[in-house]
Amino acid sequence: MRIRTYRSSDGPGLARLFYETVHSVCLRDYTQEQVDAWAPGTVDLAAWDRSFARHFTVVAEREGVPVGFGDMARDGYLDRLYVHRDAQRQGVASALCTALEAYVAAPVFTTHASLTARPFFLARGYQVVREQQVERRGVLLTNFVMEKRVREAR
Repeated sequence: MRIRTYRSSDGPGLARLFYETVHSVCLRDYTQEQVDAWAPGTVDLAAWDRSFARHFTVVAEREGVPVGFGDMARDGYLDRLYVHRDAQRQGVASALCTALEAYVAAPVFTTHASLTARPFFLARGYQVVREQQVERRGVLLTNFVMEKRVREAR
């Protein structure tokens, strides 16, 4: 597996990976209506590209094919972290998260973790700040504001 920085040409593949992950892996914890609202199958690729460019964004590849991606803002907010259904539990998310946390110098890392991702973040030392309901396309989904305090700012 290789971790590399994001390129604008990655957009369509990452949008597909996002859709497939939410619609397979997250169905353990969310209803079909909820995953359809979360990942409807269309992404504003230009908006994603701008967001990825503003953040530190990394892509995990195997044999040149993306198997995961993640992005973090300069303030330590981990926005997206997705791993393809066929690459789950193989260290991809850990490698991505390690790269993001190593690059961004923030005293606290925060994320809004899904029910599915919460155990992963707990194992990495994140703590639940609060449970919340977020609305996507008129449908409520439960997620968790989580944070990981770094001993000292780098």
